[in-house]
Amino acid sequence: MKVVVIGCTHAGTAAIKNLKKLNPNAKITVFERNDNISFLSCGIALYIGGVVKYPKGLFYSSPEELFELGVDTRMKHDVTDVDVKNKKLKVRNLENNEEFEETYDKLIVTSGSWPIIPKIDGIGLKNILLCKNYNHANKIIEKSKSSKKVVVVGAGYIGVELVEAFKENGKEVVLVDAEKRILSKYFDKEFTDVAENTLKNNGVTIATNEKVLKFIGDNDNSRIVTKVITDKNEYEADLVIMCVGFVPNTKLFENQLETLPNGAIKVDRFMRTSNKDVMAAGDCCSVFYNPLQKEMYIPLATNAVRMGTLAGLNISENKFEHPGTQGTSGIKIYENNMAATGLTEESARSFGLDVESAIAVDNYRPEFMPTYESVTLKVIFDKKTRQILGAQLNSKFDLTQSINTLSVCIQNKMTIDDLAFLDFFFQPHYNKPWNFINLAGINSLK
Repeated sequence: MKVVVIGCTHAGTAAIKNLKKLNPNAKITVFERNDNISFLSCGIALYIGGVVKYPKGLFYSSPEELFELGVDTRMKHDVTDVDVKNKKLKVRNLENNEEFEETYDKLIVTSGSWPIIPKIDGIGLKNILLCKNYNHANKIIEKSKSSKKVVVVGAGYIGVELVEAFKENGKEVVLVDAEKRILSKYFDKEFTDVAENTLKNNGVTIATNEKVLKFIGDNDNSRIVTKVITDKNEYEADLVIMCVGFVPNTKLFENQLETLPNGAIKVDRFMRTSNKDVMAAGDCCSVFYNPLQKEMYIPLATNAVRMGTLAGLNISENKFEHPGTQGTSGIKIYENNMAATGLTEESARSFGLDVESAIAVDNYRPEFMPTYESVTLKVIFDKKTRQILGAQLNSKFDLTQSINTLSVCIQNKMTIDDLAFLDFFFQPHYNKPWNFINLAGINSLK
């Protein structure tokens, strides 16, 4: 069996390793346009902030490792055209511009995503940078050495983590977002208020509900950005980082494979596309979202590695089914340990769902212990069926792993009532006789 893999970050690496383990005799060729693989982009802010001193630790595989597995690993090779019907593709070697054709029996598409580049006047000015891969991270670090005023556009996870990193490095930082709240995709207002106040108290300027209209550069020939103009204000800047989201990198497959409206390739629970000999995984494709019971685009590293693994295991036959995702995620904002899974109350209502929420606020362990911290847990559930649809958590003590428990509850279609009497251990070092997860369920009982 001759298998070609397009792209080799999280999903691609997982697919290759599992495919090779299950089919050791398979002939695998991977084409990757970059000079590195498996970079953990979620660690970019840690790298930029100096928490991670040695970037090698942000890679969990290498071209050399794949080569040792017997994989024909072609770095700096860009796939320029794919003919799905005839099972062939065109490739360009980016080092010498040589072009050639390749054929396959099975194709695994793990081409990932790319940052959205909005059409804003002045977007092409120097020192307006993207934040996605290892090369981006290095460029940001290089440029930030001589920068004093940084504007980050986009208040999702990456943007929020970056402003903290820049602030810790002594920069003046502004965070701009067109939404009314930061992190609004993941948390409801009672949680984002805490996050915003924390950032403000640490000197970050929060400019939410502001749309960027224009970037202005200096008057000489260097064309370096100097100002960010929004519909409400203007901010001086010598470095701008664009973090407004991602789009699937799937133009090669237009009109060849079924996609979502945004171009994400549709896959079934086995990672098979509309063509039985083409698998897809990771940020380039859809994933089944359990809270809404529908396919959605949710680019997360956790989704990518699971989907890539399944693509490798199922390439010959449908063996293992994807259980769906809750889009579970977490973030540390200074002293706040925050995590979320499933729908927020706001997003649930935007999808037309009739929901309620239960909130538990308690100290996570007994007050007779030498130290203890408050935790806030919010659980969103369907008003009629009482099925759990989402949850959010925040504490100055790291309790974020508890959100994984709520993720499992959503996946298994449990109700808010089920939470009340779930069996959790009690030990004063760790919790109370009524765990705060139990407490959320108890508070919702009628």
